[in-house]
Amino acid sequence: MLTLDHLTVIAPTLVEGVCHVRTCLDLDVPFGQRHGYMGTYNHLLQLGGTVYLEIVALDPDAQGPGRARWFGLDNPGAVKADWDAGRRLRGWVARTDAIDLVLRGREDIFGRKVSLPWTAPSFDFAIPDDGALPLGGAAPSIIDRRGKPRAMSAIADLGARLRSFTLEHRDAVALSALYEELGIDRPPVIIPGDDLRYRALIETPAGVKELS
Repeated sequence: MLTLDHLTVIAPTLVEGVCHVRTCLDLDVPFGQRHGYMGTYNHLLQLGGTVYLEIVALDPDAQGPGRARWFGLDNPGAVKADWDAGRRLRGWVARTDAIDLVLRGREDIFGRKVSLPWTAPSFDFAIPDDGALPLGGAAPSIIDRRGKPRAMSAIADLGARLRSFTLEHRDAVALSALYEELGIDRPPVIIPGDDLRYRALIETPAGVKELS
């Protein structure tokens, strides 16, 4: 029903996000795109197959979207607090071809379907009404590309490949049950921990590096 689409570094500013990934992976991730419909922008990096890394932040030159943005970016205080605590790889996105089915009865977790861009929608994204990350980031955001695969050729390939992806969580048992219920392919491995924290081991031309 769901499969790993991409990992998200959610940054106070895009410059900080790019610098963090450079420090962790020794790679300069190129600019990706502006999301005028969300007032955000990103840098993108292939991680092998159809999986990629997104570094995302508020676009200071963009107008607000008139509704809550994705990835909790309307709460800069919380974004900065997570950043300062070292929680920088802050979430992930899972894709589906049946977003209505995934969201049915689970809107309290994932939010409601939003068709984007506003003027000529080409994909659907689930966003809680307040824009917060699903389950504080423990559950993935959901995207439905309407049967069209992501154009990976438009994303930089610098030789990085995802080798493992883990999530520390206080209630690992309950979260594992949710992942199993959703039938997620390639989810993070959930391990017990005192704090919600993601880690990804990524093979790079300079060796295996950790992004967190």
